[in-house]
Amino acid sequence: MTKTYINRELSWLQFNARVLQEANDESVPLIERLRFLGIFSNNLDEFFKVRYATVKRIDEAGKGGKSELGGIKASELLEKITQIVIKQQSESLKILSVIQKKLEVENIFIINETQIDDLQHEFIKSYFIQKVSPALGIIVLNDSVELPNLKDSAAYLAVNMVLKNKQSQLALIEISKVMDRFVVLPKHGDNNHIIMVDDLLRYCLDDIFNIFDYTSISAHMIKITRDGELDLESDLSKSFIEKISDSVRDREIGAPVRFVYDKNIDKESLNYLMTKMGIEPSDSVIPGGRYHNRRDYMDFPSLGRTDLLYDKIEALPIKGLSFENSIFNEISKKDYLIYTPYHTFSYVVKFLREAALDPKVKTIKITIYRLAQISHVASSLINAAKNGKKVNVSIEIQARFDEQANIDYAEQMEQEGVNLVFGVQGLKVHSKMCVIEREENNKLKRYGFISTGNFNESTAKIYTDYTLFTANQKILKDINKVFNFFETNYRVFRYKHIIKSPHYTKSAFFKLIDNEIQNINNGKPAYIRLKMNSMSSYKMIDKLYEASQAGVKIQLIIRGICCLIPGVKGMSENIEAISIVDKFLEHTRLFVFCNNEAPKVYISSADWMTRNIENRVEVSCPIYDEQIKKELIDTFNICWSDNTKARILNHNQNNIYKRNNYKKVRAQFETYNYYLKKLQN
Repeated sequence: MTKTYINRELSWLQFNARVLQEANDESVPLIERLRFLGIFSNNLDEFFKVRYATVKRIDEAGKGGKSELGGIKASELLEKITQIVIKQQSESLKILSVIQKKLEVENIFIINETQIDDLQHEFIKSYFIQKVSPALGIIVLNDSVELPNLKDSAAYLAVNMVLKNKQSQLALIEISKVMDRFVVLPKHGDNNHIIMVDDLLRYCLDDIFNIFDYTSISAHMIKITRDGELDLESDLSKSFIEKISDSVRDREIGAPVRFVYDKNIDKESLNYLMTKMGIEPSDSVIPGGRYHNRRDYMDFPSLGRTDLLYDKIEALPIKGLSFENSIFNEISKKDYLIYTPYHTFSYVVKFLREAALDPKVKTIKITIYRLAQISHVASSLINAAKNGKKVNVSIEIQARFDEQANIDYAEQMEQEGVNLVFGVQGLKVHSKMCVIEREENNKLKRYGFISTGNFNESTAKIYTDYTLFTANQKILKDINKVFNFFETNYRVFRYKHIIKSPHYTKSAFFKLIDNEIQNINNGKPAYIRLKMNSMSSYKMIDKLYEASQAGVKIQLIIRGICCLIPGVKGMSENIEAISIVDKFLEHTRLFVFCNNEAPKVYISSADWMTRNIENRVEVSCPIYDEQIKKELIDTFNICWSDNTKARILNHNQNNIYKRNNYKKVRAQFETYNYYLKKLQN
């Protein structure tokens, strides 16, 4: 029997394998390769906190979960995941070792505690006293004292002292996040030396434990990952923010789901620690290397070696959209599309800054999902409220792992007079949109933007996202209705132009797909081109299978999870799929339907996952401007023609690179050149 779907967890692990491929790719600059290793590790941490934890919950509830998990039992899946992860971890260690050797050729040496010379000794001792020692958390273990809850994803050194009386004394050193993981040592001529803080601590064990009379001392690293799902209590006396805050704190003491340890630790110490921590055999117990928390490699110091990094691109302006003139004047004449990071995000900030100052602007409504640490978006909204504008912000407090930052900004905005709406009960607000009302000729005129990405200055430099600036009153009337829905969510509004989750996404896209099926059956041209982060909704997948069986050609560009299996005879032979993992993180969602050669084009905040279709507020926005439509189709085609960083998605899930005899195309570089040419013409 032909398998219909790929399990989403296993598909995600294959996506992370593509990230690991980047770390292994010799054409990627060396320090960037290290950073990809960091991304691989960070992704894995989040996967265990959320997805592994969810599957474990299904298993513990005594459910097989076959229907939810794409035909595989939860217990089998947990086992499979652990096997794949052990293999990937081992692969990542080999890659790290290769990179380190190549760094040495570049005179960059990562040394350990056994390789320290006299000059470095002085520096390390001084650094330890001033920077490290004050931040140390040390737990001395014994049978009579209960082990405090170890922090989620923090790294610990498990120290074993053999005392003079032959007894063992165990202790844990917490490697605090406030410590720099990589300590740059004084330069020796042309040679750069770096020591990891773990090894610096190993070097200073005698200084830390000098009150103990021991004959030998050793330290091995351990790390625990906990269930990261938020469990919201039903206490009616607490505000929503309080509940989320408490739940974020509780995440630190969630049930363990993964335990990683240095495989050289002695058995006795390991068993003692696992018993103390309540680690069960059903948890993912993974033997690892000497170092954990390799996500820290994302912040590996550059040492001024720009030759070992990707060249920074200069974000481009948009033709016709000047920073000198009023942005509202420009938008009132025509729509504009920005495509970050190729274009500058500053247009979004300029729009909000101008709205905050313009006396004609009466209201600003915006959705916020993930804010930057220092957010010009938030400060512009606060500025607008201070200038007497009515500012409504729908902020999603449950933005996974960014909850705290959003809470802090929410509290700040509320204090400054911004009206906050905390999403919709039972739904996450994931749509990215803003609408302002401006008084012109005694009437209110709307201006706004709709995006595929978060209004976040930091991620706008590394995530690819589309943002449409428009004064199209019909679209903005629909967008305004979404904001009304936040206020009165018992009402289901009707929309003439946009497609909104949770009420209309499935039916609207089914209709668009049906139209392509009808056209192909009538001998008319038909195709579907979709670009998104993930596709896991079986209902949407089945619909694409139906279109493929009718003969509709379908092209998919999917960065992450893809549960659809392309190229299977009788099921999906007309579907091709690729994934691009490269310098920037592909985050755009773009949907193109042939519509008998009069393409219908949408940008969207929604992937085709059950959660985006049924459990979130999402907006897909139609593109009516013919120039922008052409531009979006052009950028899709550039991505599709990638034969450098594109991997073919298939039933084998072997991440083979797309190669052909055509001219070398690296989509992200070509896209930048495309916009550069646009400016010059």
